[in-house]
Amino acid sequence: MSTTDRSDTTRDLAVGAVGGVAAYVLGYLIVFVTQRGRVGESLRGINFVADLIGGDPIPPWKAVGWVFYNAHVVATEVPTPLGGVRVVNFIAESDAGSLAAMYLVPPALLLVAGLLAGRIAGVTEPIEGVRAGGFVVTGYLPLALAGVLVFGYAIGDATIAPILPTAGLLAGIVYPAVFGAIGGAAATLLADG
Repeated sequence: MSTTDRSDTTRDLAVGAVGGVAAYVLGYLIVFVTQRGRVGESLRGINFVADLIGGDPIPPWKAVGWVFYNAHVVATEVPTPLGGVRVVNFIAESDAGSLAAMYLVPPALLLVAGLLAGRIAGVTEPIEGVRAGGFVVTGYLPLALAGVLVFGYAIGDATIAPILPTAGLLAGIVYPAVFGAIGGAAATLLADG
C-alpha cells in the first residue's frame, strides 16, 4: 500500500467517523425534538409512582433514548415488579403513526452520511463508495454502545436500557454499515451525473 493510499484511507476513515457521529447525534436530536412531549406524557404515571415510593423520576431525555434505539429495532429491557424483565419496543407498541415514522430517521441520516463520505472521498466506482460509506460505522458504533449506558436508568438492582448486544450489532454495526455503504455507493451516481 502506497503512502497516498494510506493517507486516502485515513482521510476516508476520519470522514466516515465524523459522518457516523453526526448521524447518531442528529438522529437522537430529531427523536428528542419530535417525541419529547409524548414520552414525557407517557412517563407521568410511572414517575408519579416513583415519587410516591421515594424514587427519582425518569428523565424524559433518557426515555427518548430508548425510543431512538427502538427506531433501530433494538428493544428495551424493562424490569418487572417480581424480578423479571420485559422486552419492549415502544414504537411497535404505540398506535401513534408519527412515532412509527421514527423508524425512518436512522436509515435516512446514515444514507446521507454515507453519501457525503463518498462525495468527500471523490469515489467514482460503486465499490469505492461502499467502502467510504461503510466507514460511517467507525463513528456510529462507539456511540451506539455508549448510549446504552447513558440512556440506562437504574431501578434498584435492575436497569431500564436498550439491550446491549442487539444495540451493538444492529444499531452499531448493521445499520451504519448497510445504509452508509448504500449512501456511499449512491455517491458514484451523483459523480457520474
